[in-house]
Amino acid sequence: MTISITRRAFTTAVAASTAFPALADTAALEAEARKEGSLTWYIAQVDSETAEQMGRAFTAQFPGIKVSVIRTTGQVAYERLSQDLKNNAPQCDVFSTTDMAHMPALIKRNALAHYVPENAAFMAPAFQGLGDPGYDYPSTSTLMLMIYNSQRVKPEEAPKTWTDLLDPKWKGRCAFGHPAFSGYVGVWTVAMRRLYGWAFFEKLAKNNPRIGRSGNDPITLINAGECVVGLGPLGTSLQTQDKGNPIGIVYPADGSVLCIGPSAVLANAPHPNAARLFANWLMSIDFAKICAEARIDSVRAEVPPKTGAKPLSELKLLKVSTAELMKEVPEVIEQWRDTFI
Repeated sequence: MTISITRRAFTTAVAASTAFPALADTAALEAEARKEGSLTWYIAQVDSETAEQMGRAFTAQFPGIKVSVIRTTGQVAYERLSQDLKNNAPQCDVFSTTDMAHMPALIKRNALAHYVPENAAFMAPAFQGLGDPGYDYPSTSTLMLMIYNSQRVKPEEAPKTWTDLLDPKWKGRCAFGHPAFSGYVGVWTVAMRRLYGWAFFEKLAKNNPRIGRSGNDPITLINAGECVVGLGPLGTSLQTQDKGNPIGIVYPADGSVLCIGPSAVLANAPHPNAARLFANWLMSIDFAKICAEARIDSVRAEVPPKTGAKPLSELKLLKVSTAELMKEVPEVIEQWRDTFI
């Protein structure tokens, strides 16, 4: 995607690039980062427990640099960051979102630092060129698919396509997140509208679904047996399954929704060197190994996912471009609010 850069943005980028070379000397960067001693990470791509584990892993690898983790849903993280920018009160150093459309909007506000992490060159081919190179890069990915309570629903009875969720037998028994809070739910909602039109959601509303906020909320409801089917991210669903909980997974025949989680350094980052070191680490093999253990898809081909997840090459995937998300996420949020009252 091509972004039009204003003269002011170009000047900012050149200045940032001068202070922090595109291919940074990580040893020198680490030394400067240690002087800063900490960084703040706004993160929406994983659950709170996993995000904290990731922060501790970074500190273990780079002693003396603490990571303050602020984990919220994608849209809430973006609103918090927007308020920081509006009030000229910088807090966030690295921003990791579930909505790729956030990044072009931040670039237009001159809010992202120009930085090319060394590890960006080693991402898997599927992720090369995604995001806005020089500003934001993919750091994780996941699929939005269907989940069910395996103690209450037999595999052969579980829904096989998204339209199966419209069956009246699931009335009051299905669970979803909310696109106004979760970036990944926003991506899924756009994908479903493009596939089946808004009539899909009007029919879904007649089934009286439980609507949470986070894309992970349905997992909690289904695990507890309060609902039996619904929408969920593959990574957290597999995490829950690994713990022995009754979460079954369905790769819908009409397509699983591919969601990319980009990350970026803020132009006004209070800890700019620590932020750049951390952003580079998010594309490292070390981080990829943590992702694999946490059932999150990493951007490094050298680290395959754990057994139990199907490779993307075997699946029908539904993809939504950044331009489509920028235009359509605000639209579907309003439609959602009107439909699920």
